[in-house]
Amino acid sequence: MAESVVTDAMRAAIGVEGPPTIAEVTASGIRLFARAVGHADPAFYDEAAAKERGYRGLLAPPGYLGTPVYRPGGRDPDELGQRYEIPYKRILNGGTTYEYMEPVVAGDVITSRSRITEFRERAGSMGPMLITYRETLFTRQDGKVVAKMRGNIINY
Repeated sequence: MAESVVTDAMRAAIGVEGPPTIAEVTASGIRLFARAVGHADPAFYDEAAAKERGYRGLLAPPGYLGTPVYRPGGRDPDELGQRYEIPYKRILNGGTTYEYMEPVVAGDVITSRSRITEFRERAGSMGPMLITYRETLFTRQDGKVVAKMRGNIINY
């Protein structure tokens, strides 16, 4: 393989948490997301049904951890943090998994923080690749971690 594209700055970023993103979990957001992805469980639409099953409120479906709060003039909530000069022009989502620890319900405010856990270089069928592994923790307003996301992005 050619010389490494992983710079000292990239190596120094491993394990460093990026800035927080705040997301609000609303009843409307829960219902819209659940409907958009085809969930039919009444706990995603009816607060009474969710409470009957022991939840604190209207239950957020898997994959919905709130809507980032937009602050005009502030940091873009979609920004993943530091960008690096990577010589490969193509990018691919290499996969994302979620691990849920606590239920998320309407009214929760979720803070997420991401960190790079690893860079790997390898050769693929289309040439050299850089795989960036990332982990994001999602914490509820009471300080409890509600979910962990692990994913990777492939530059090639």
